[in-house]
Amino acid sequence: MYDHIGLRVADLDAATRFYTAALAPLGYVLCSSGDGYAGFGPKGDPALWLHLNKGRKADGAHIAFRAKDHDAVKAFHREGLKSGGRDNGGAGPRKDYSPTYYAAFLIDPDGNNVEAVCT
Repeated sequence: MYDHIGLRVADLDAATRFYTAALAPLGYVLCSSGDGYAGFGPKGDPALWLHLNKGRKADGAHIAFRAKDHDAVKAFHREGLKSGGRDNGGAGPRKDYSPTYYAAFLIDPDGNNVEAVCT
């Protein structure tokens, strides 16, 4: 669990489109946006903050979002691909992580590894 995460992005519009689509199946929405930032999370409680990076591109990060079930993991992957993400591992069991681990992985428009997981 985390309180909040901030990611620097090269194209705020592209990143906002990606996260709006990919996080919707998980129940997360765009809560706040303005000049150079966007915040996502449960309605009224943003926890993922995107900040326009005007400097050097940062190295990629890894973020795992909880999903309520396998269908939400599949939808996260499908919607993320349609909105500019790249496949980094389709929805399915990851028995090497744990017997009940079910996840999908995407690379967002800025090179971050983003995961939806249901255990």
